Amino acid sequence: MRNQKTALVTGANKGIGFEVTRELARMGLRVFLGARNIEAGRAAAEKLQPDGEVAFLEIDVSDGDSIRRAADELTRQTDRLDVLVNNAGVLVNEDKDALTITPEIFEATLRTNTLGPWLVAQTFAPLLKMSREPRIVNVSSGGGQLEDGADGWAPAYCVSKTALNGVTVQLAAALPKCAVNSVCPGWVRTGMGGESAPRSVAEGAATIVWLATDAPHDLTGKFIKDRKVIPW
Repeated sequence: MRNQKTALVTGANKGIGFEVTRELARMGLRVFLGARNIEAGRAAAEKLQPDGEVAFLEIDVSDGDSIRRAADELTRQTDRLDVLVNNAGVLVNEDKDALTITPEIFEATLRTNTLGPWLVAQTFAPLLKMSREPRIVNVSSGGGQLEDGADGWAPAYCVSKTALNGVTVQLAAALPKCAVNSVCPGWVRTGMGGESAPRSVAEGAATIVWLATDAPHDLTGKFIKDRKVIPW
């Protein structure tokens, strides 16, 4: 369908990204399920076929060449991108203490969680600009908030999300016709969040889906949780 909206969700073979892909597909969007693991990505896309039009797209957001190949592939399959959900992220087991964390762990975390979304947005910008109402949703974390100070948990991860919020503001300024926002999904029961988290995956995905579809398009350059603007 010519007027069918197209979305890309990165890191979507499991967890929140998988649920966001499911919900967008159910709403009638053509969704590209982005994942770096080919086998897991294809299996996830196949599992979602009953929910709508879902296709696997190989993309490793920590690898610039992979991002460029993914953009080339998407360009072959569609003439525009209406929604980009930068969901892919990592939390390294050794990320436990700000005084002992190694430069390697810090750099690897920022490469995926901060630089990755920035490069994806840069690379897919030409396709986003072809949309009448493009949207970028950067999946951040309350751990990245500066308002109340850090509590010491996963310092590299938290700093990477603080920096991602900065990327959001810069992209919102650079893409004035695009709604660009960061979102905190809350503490969600995923592989990263653990089984004791209070929120279901569907609850974590809800505001991401809203920002990707129904949120006012003039809402941009903000940090959102449960459909409300929260402090940086």
